[in-house]
Amino acid sequence: MKKLLVPALSAMAVTVMSCGGGATKETKDTTAVHADTTAAHASAAVVDTSAITALSEADKAAGWQLLFNGTSKDGWRGFKNKPTDTWIAENGILHCLGSATDKSDKRGDLITDKEFENFELTADWKLAAQGNSGILYMVTEAFDAPYLSGPEYQIIDDNNFPDKLEDWQKTGANYAMNPPLVAASNPIGQWNTTRIVVNKGHVEHWLNGQKTAGYDLWTDEWKKHKEEGKWKDAKGYGMSKKGHIALQDHGSEIWLKNIKIKEL
Repeated sequence: MKKLLVPALSAMAVTVMSCGGGATKETKDTTAVHADTTAAHASAAVVDTSAITALSEADKAAGWQLLFNGTSKDGWRGFKNKPTDTWIAENGILHCLGSATDKSDKRGDLITDKEFENFELTADWKLAAQGNSGILYMVTEAFDAPYLSGPEYQIIDDNNFPDKLEDWQKTGANYAMNPPLVAASNPIGQWNTTRIVVNKGHVEHWLNGQKTAGYDLWTDEWKKHKEEGKWKDAKGYGMSKKGHIALQDHGSEIWLKNIKIKEL
């Protein structure tokens, strides 16, 4: 999600912020996430050296494909070709480097080279304390930011974020549209598994095996919800029937691995 606005539903504009059960389930990692990016990076390298991404034969047979190869950012680029030096890839981890001061849109969201329409996406992630990020889908580059076109699977530190959170800002939500059905995230510093399904307008969010959101795009109910909320002036929000997957850089550290997609 992008920077929080108070009151949350009164300030739409381009500064409006955008901030599961997957194919692979990881064991919990209880290593503390350090505020110091160098220390956190070193910790991640030590803990996750065995996490080099690879598809099993069963995954391949089921139609899964890797979105992250575990060693480079091949297949990804910056939104509108912004620099992506805030993202590093090594030892099977895609790591967004945090900043104590820079939370601005000058930082670079990553998007896939390829666009997707109907798909199932899974990814494992862990977030730094007080962190804020998200996974967006059906993103186009017709607007100034990914969240102005693509719905967002919200990722945030629900318990320790420095600002008060509305329910629709919490982890697993369809950000600013559908609050999470359950609180399913693991404690900060532990891995989580996200699953997103988009199939002919029906969307589901899952977190650690629990369904956190379900909705149908372009229905009368969806249009009414959009027109009454944060996206009422964002004409392109949710309107594309296909688009890029985007990983949000909101200045917070986040680690991702096992990023896979299956087209439906």
